[in-house]
Amino acid sequence: RKFYYITLLRDPVSRYLSEWRHVQRGATWKTSLHMCDGRTPTPEELPSCYEGTDWSGCTLQEFMDCPYNLANNRQVRMLADLSLVGCYNMSFIPENKRAQILLESAKKNLRDMAFFGLTEFQRKTQYLFERTFNLKFIRPFMQYNSTRAGGVEVDNNTIRRIEELNDLDMQLYDYAKDLFQQRYQYKRQLERMEQRIKNREERLLHRSNEALPKEETEEQGRLPTEDYMSHIIEKW
Repeated sequence: RKFYYITLLRDPVSRYLSEWRHVQRGATWKTSLHMCDGRTPTPEELPSCYEGTDWSGCTLQEFMDCPYNLANNRQVRMLADLSLVGCYNMSFIPENKRAQILLESAKKNLRDMAFFGLTEFQRKTQYLFERTFNLKFIRPFMQYNSTRAGGVEVDNNTIRRIEELNDLDMQLYDYAKDLFQQRYQYKRQLERMEQRIKNREERLLHRSNEALPKEETEEQGRLPTEDYMSHIIEKW
């Protein structure tokens, strides 16, 4: 069995706001073990942002103020190899070095995936998926701009704060957009080249058919002989 790793990335600010709204409604990740190098993080390595069963009703400010919030740079963390930085042990290496290693690891794993798409580019994502895996979806992907995150009104200062909290995700997303567009353009050029080759072959075939001797063409279109027709009639 052969497995292919694929993923979808999303604009970090929209993704962050969407997760906040999700948590605000009572969602938790209590069943997530966060396994790394064969063990789960200790409570000291990964403290909780809240007390009680969930964090429902939390404000955006409270969500942003928690320094242990796994929503921060979630996309980089989930794509990177955490064992390179000592998993959730923040004292393993200096913070700046840790951040750079995680970002480069996430970029590498993204490059090595069989496919990745971007939520903000649904049609192009569909095109790349179909071209990559040689299949066709029944319906075209729809670009829905009306989301829970889209319905949240935040001021510029709040947006800047979210971008700061998700600086690694912002860098990864910029990198992903550039790589995504390169792959899309390459597939489009390849498709146009294949179409030109197909058209040329069809023209050559058409010309070769036109160049056939007249007798041969007539031979191919002859009606059955009289004897053969009589034989058929007798059978009936």
